[in-house]
Amino acid sequence: MSKGADAMGIVTGNAGIAHVQQSAGQKDDRVQTQAIQTPFSQHLSVQFTKHANTRLTDRNINLSGDQLERVHGGIVKANMKGIRDSLVLVDDIALVVNVRSRTVITALQQDNEHVFSNIDGAVIV
Repeated sequence: MSKGADAMGIVTGNAGIAHVQQSAGQKDDRVQTQAIQTPFSQHLSVQFTKHANTRLTDRNINLSGDQLERVHGGIVKANMKGIRDSLVLVDDIALVVNVRSRTVITALQQDNEHVFSNIDGAVIV
């Protein structure tokens, strides 16, 4: 994952959908994600790289609060198994995640055949 001096996007929950808001002056290209506040997601934290945010936007992929909670749960399960880089499948969305940093590297819809490399595990949630 590369770091840059680009603006950081903040993802916030609103009516079950994650939306990106720009915040200027940040030096990290990861995005802090916060799902809709529920008893289960008050401490939910998943990062998104700038590349992942671009892919989500370009591919018109919206993650609901429930889906973000399931992604977080998949990351926790992958971490418990010692997985470093994981494919996390949630509904029809595939996310490549660095488990240690809880960072989504890229995202895509499962509408065609795809080959995923540089992962050492997969979690279906």
